[in-house]
Amino acid sequence: MDFSLLDQHIINGLVLGVIYAMVAVGFTLFFGVLNVIKFSHGDVLMAGSFAALIASLFLSQLGEFPTWLNLCISLLFAISIMATLGTLIAQHLVLPLRGAPPLNTLLITLMLGLAIREAVRLFYPNGSNPKPFPRLLPENSWIIGTMEIRQDTAIIIVGGLLAILILNLAIRKTRLGLSIRAVAQDPETARLMGINFKRIVLGTFALGSGLAALAGVANGLYYHEIIFDRGLFLGVIGFSAAVVGGLGSLLGAIIGGFLFAFLQTIGAIWFSVPAYKDVFAFVVIIMIMAWRPTGLLSEINSDRV
Repeated sequence: MDFSLLDQHIINGLVLGVIYAMVAVGFTLFFGVLNVIKFSHGDVLMAGSFAALIASLFLSQLGEFPTWLNLCISLLFAISIMATLGTLIAQHLVLPLRGAPPLNTLLITLMLGLAIREAVRLFYPNGSNPKPFPRLLPENSWIIGTMEIRQDTAIIIVGGLLAILILNLAIRKTRLGLSIRAVAQDPETARLMGINFKRIVLGTFALGSGLAALAGVANGLYYHEIIFDRGLFLGVIGFSAAVVGGLGSLLGAIIGGFLFAFLQTIGAIWFSVPAYKDVFAFVVIIMIMAWRPTGLLSEINSDRV
């Protein structure tokens, strides 16, 4: 076995696991607070990567900026825009349908995702083709034993894990997080205790959508390109990871994201055709869901969000 190639597969799996976990956490937040599945989440991720690209290109037109400053501004712009979009989706599409059948919310968010995807394709210049994403991270490598680790890859892994950790601590340790957990457990009782239900829902959708934008930027930084329909695939994976981990559990979403990436890595090692790795991963996930329909952590973690 070529151990250098194996090392690369492992590193690639870690990057994918971080990205998938960030997407899955968003699905878990939305479901935990409002019992809804927001199927436009993957397309919000894609729109976030395009927002960062637009900000980076605009800065390059203004003059020479340090790479780190370009990255920070582009990232903050993407997160802010997608967080705002998330609050608008919650306020004008999701909350008004709270008393409607769940299928209505599922359908309207699915159509919204299609609208976002097609809007990027139609209105971004030459939007149907893959777009090169700026190389905003250092590309030197560290040699650790027989393993070569690129600095940009390490930064993406550490940055994504830190974002997930900070969000988890915020949910568990802050007043906002306590309010989110209270609304997730019992919305009516939370209202009686003086918690502003609408504000918490809007804040939760802003958090999840901002995290999706971060995942989209990480995806662009790693692959050095973005495409208008990539969000659909990442959304399906993120939702699958959230369900297989236990929809409503933050830890389950993280485990599900890394599990899916691990299965893809195993598939890439076993099969010579790259596309087979996705087929293998989805088949195993289907088998796990048939075995544990309520998720891997449903029994040992009953607290939602």
